[in-house]
Amino acid sequence: MSEKDHPLSDHVSKHNIPYGENTLTVEKGHPPGLFVLFFTEMWERFSYYGMRALFVLFLTSSLAKGGWGWERDEALHLYGIYTALVYLTPIIGGLIADKFLGYRNAIILGALLMTLGHASMAFETEILFYAGLGLLIIGNGLFKPNISSMVGQLYTKNPEKKDAAYTIFYMGINSGAFLGILLCGYIGEKVGWSYGFGLAGIFMFFGMMQFLFSKNLFGDNGLKPKKATEAETAKARSEEAPANVVRDRIIVISVLAFFTIFFWMAFEQAGGSMTIFANDYTNRLLEGNSANIFKWVNSILVVVPMLILTGVLWNLFTKTFKTIPFSNFFLGISFLIIWGIIIWMLQREFAADATEVPASWFQILNSFFIISLAPVFSKLWETKYNPSAPVKFALGLFLLGIGFGILAYGGMSIEKGAQTASVGMVWLILAYLFHTLGELCVSPVGLSYVSKLSPARLVGLMFGIWFVANFFANYLGGLTGSFIDRISAEYSISGFFLIFTFVPILAGLIMLALNGTLKKKMHGIE
Repeated sequence: MSEKDHPLSDHVSKHNIPYGENTLTVEKGHPPGLFVLFFTEMWERFSYYGMRALFVLFLTSSLAKGGWGWERDEALHLYGIYTALVYLTPIIGGLIADKFLGYRNAIILGALLMTLGHASMAFETEILFYAGLGLLIIGNGLFKPNISSMVGQLYTKNPEKKDAAYTIFYMGINSGAFLGILLCGYIGEKVGWSYGFGLAGIFMFFGMMQFLFSKNLFGDNGLKPKKATEAETAKARSEEAPANVVRDRIIVISVLAFFTIFFWMAFEQAGGSMTIFANDYTNRLLEGNSANIFKWVNSILVVVPMLILTGVLWNLFTKTFKTIPFSNFFLGISFLIIWGIIIWMLQREFAADATEVPASWFQILNSFFIISLAPVFSKLWETKYNPSAPVKFALGLFLLGIGFGILAYGGMSIEKGAQTASVGMVWLILAYLFHTLGELCVSPVGLSYVSKLSPARLVGLMFGIWFVANFFANYLGGLTGSFIDRISAEYSISGFFLIFTFVPILAGLIMLALNGTLKKKMHGIE
């Protein structure tokens, strides 16, 4: 998933609250609270990405197919507004948790609002649809920044384990996104839009309940943080780098934030114009051997991660069932339902002679490639081939541009102004592969460097700037995506995707040119 989902957003928090006296561990010395947060975040990402996979498809589908029959530009514009606001409200949600609610209460309230939001959208009336979007935006703002902060607070006494903890937590993010897109997308497209939206809400509810009944594990973690004393503030200022160094490092953060706009503006086409390309321009009907191969590949993609997650769940059960029985009950019920849906889905597909790949299915490739390739990149960055942050950004932008170049090449056979076509699926698969390679160059870098380069007293402000950049990126992604029909009619669908080829590559070239200057302004930060 995108950098905006990366758990390093924990660094927004400047408060250190002890974990408490609970010394239970689940795996390699990690407290069980980590895995409660893992599954809470997993179900939240399940609901977010599950709904997002259906968003544009539902709005643009004809009335005969149960959709609203919107024009593509209208749907993509609303998609941009929604995804933009989702990444603006965490700034406010973090402040509310800091000053009033505490992280734990903010997470519960946010989860409740998002549950109600998904439920509202399931009714498919205009008023409730927009009300649901509003509830999701507000709820996400309360939930997103604060659950990552709680992960960090579990390790105040052993910070050396924090990186490993965030790696585990990040797998929860991608597991939830993978399953949400796959199952909500399948049910929404194959059974009914309401069922897809409703399924997202059901698992947000289960995530909320299993977190609500797990408070015995967290001690004081997540309660309202204490304000720093004047002495602590003065000490933090005295330990800061000289003023010119602080200024230079803030300039670097601002430049990186600016260039992230170009990356995520293009990357976020995944839920917009790329989904339209999958739905209307890609041959998704498979027969014979092709259908059988897809059915088995899809089965492996679904079952293997679920077996791993079920193993993690069982490990948590054996350690904590007596301590948090109701939390484990809701978690267990959620897994039984997921397994039931998966078995039903696979049986349904294998019983059919031919299969039509859901348009939303392609979005799972990002999560799959991240889970598969992240360890490779992690090892690569530990070698002598670990480049500077600006070079990593440039590489990410180049790879993103190449992905869209592949998509543009695959669409060359589509006539100018065509509303439908039938190109091979391979072009979308390759595009998602290169986009994910680009994300792996950018995602671990951005938020990490914000935390490294910011003075302690300005960490929150710097992350605010970063989230504002992501707000603009998402809005521009939806806005530029809304021109797909106009540009396709005037030039071609390939011409549309070439815009997202050249803009990131040009931004990458500029970033390479700035590499030397930015490295100097980092003043030794690697």
